[in-house]
Order: sequence, then structure tokens, then C-alpha cells
Amino acid sequence: MNTPSALIIEDDKDVSDLYSHVLESSGFTTEIISTGEAALARLAASVPDVVLLDLNLPSHLSGVDVLHHIRADQRLAGTRVIVVTGYPDLAETLRDEADWILLKPVDVNQLSDLIQRLRPSGSSA
Repeated sequence: MNTPSALIIEDDKDVSDLYSHVLESSGFTTEIISTGEAALARLAASVPDVVLLDLNLPSHLSGVDVLHHIRADQRLAGTRVIVVTGYPDLAETLRDEADWILLKPVDVNQLSDLIQRLRPSGSSA
């Protein structure tokens, strides 16, 4: 049985470390990426089960660009995307592309509950 994987695309180290802890506590392996360019490079080489995606990234490629890329790549069709943002108006425009939208500050219990539901069946913790 495979351990599910999560890619965390977030530029705030404290926030990404918190997300990583929640995901790892739920049995996921995690990798943290802090820019849109690095995210696209990583996504070209791997297919995570889940992506936690901040929309406001410190790079030429925003989280919105990364989300559009994920949805355009057939290899990533099964990847669940949780958009995490402090911009509710922008988030609303992405409802058709994101699987879930969480508004910052994220409630850790809410994130943990959601992650538990996303664990692929047959994966081991």
C-alpha cells in the first residue's frame, strides 16, 4: 500500500510547517514548495494526491497560474486541490477549479478533518 502524498505550495514557512504537520499526522508524506515556478517544476516530475495551494506566491507565477496548470494537465486529473487564501473574492472566482477553498487563517481542526476525508482508500498511515 502506498502512502499518500501532498504538495504544499506556500511561501510562509510557519504556515507551511503547520500544514505539513497536520498532513503528516494524517498519514501523508509532504513536500513544501514556496514559489510558482518551483511548484510547476515539481509537478512536472510527480503526481501528488493532494495540493495545498496558496494563491499569493512571491514569484512571477501566482497560485492561480499553478491551479490553471494543474487543471490543464491530464496527469494531474486525480489530484485534489485545496486552495488556501486570505482573498475571499478571488477564491470565489476559482470555485469551479478548486476542490476546496479554505480562507486564512485556517482552522487546524477543519484542515485535519478535510485531510482525513481525502486519504485515498487503501493507503496506509
